Amino acid sequence: MKTLFKHRRSLALLALAVLATAAAGLWQARTGTAAMRFEKPITIVVTFPPGGGTDLLARKLGAALQERIGQTVVVENRPGASGNIGAREVAQAKADGSTLLMANSSFAINPGVYQHLDFDPRKDFKAVFNAGTIASVLVVPLHSSIYSLADALAQTSAAQPLAFASCGNGTPQHMAGEMLAQATHRPLQHIPFKGCGPAITAVAADQVPLGVVTASSAAPLIEAGRVRAIAITAPQRVAQLAEVPTVAEQGVKAFAVEQWHGLLAPAATPDAVVAHLNEVLGQILSDPVMQQALMQQGYTLLKQTPVQFAQQIQADMDRYAAVTQSLGLKVD
Repeated sequence: MKTLFKHRRSLALLALAVLATAAAGLWQARTGTAAMRFEKPITIVVTFPPGGGTDLLARKLGAALQERIGQTVVVENRPGASGNIGAREVAQAKADGSTLLMANSSFAINPGVYQHLDFDPRKDFKAVFNAGTIASVLVVPLHSSIYSLADALAQTSAAQPLAFASCGNGTPQHMAGEMLAQATHRPLQHIPFKGCGPAITAVAADQVPLGVVTASSAAPLIEAGRVRAIAITAPQRVAQLAEVPTVAEQGVKAFAVEQWHGLLAPAATPDAVVAHLNEVLGQILSDPVMQQALMQQGYTLLKQTPVQFAQQIQADMDRYAAVTQSLGLKVD
């Protein structure tokens, strides 16, 4: 009898163990999908002011992320120093996935431009998600006499270089202007702003004769008839500005400057959290409505793993370091 009792007890314990294992597996499965919960609201730090392409993308993704995971997502603008101020803040944040950096290719350019950074762009971050690439566009005030790239270059000389507004020192738009001057052997005077939004606003107000800004920042003002686009910096024309020729089409052969927009996290963020965020954001970008909205703003959407995105960032840091060195661009 005692033997039978012990046998039944062993079976009961075994059954409980199986149930516990199954429950643990279910919990792990849920935390690997949209059921993962964060201890506090997610904050997306944008390294440029409101109104620019990076900010607009962050708000679109943030709203969609909040709806999908059922938790509050806050977008905070921390502009300045071409994104370095916001980047430093995120580098020092708690590495639990609740603080993310919405960055663009400026992040990869800055190490070659800025002499002194109080964080390490190569070591202090972990790549999470690359939303896609976007072209920049050359714009002029609506009533400008400039209608083409040739017109713009004809108005610049060593005695009086043509000024161009960019989204800040070390931004892809700054690079595009400097590379254009180098390729055409025509002087251009750089006027940095704290983001694409302020830069294109200055062009619209006729405060600067030329601007180089993201297509997403320029599109609303172009449609509103406040500025005129004269050239696209990408290798091909973009859908929402299909009538605007590329720089290469206008005689500057092989000229192409694009930028990526993506999310980064503090370096110590667990891989499981990064993978989860990448998966959910990938699902958001798979939505046809979101795809259409972003492509209308000029984005070429990408599907990269965190590892692939990290490799792209590192490669861009090496590539842009060579460019900034050849141009002699340094910011103290």
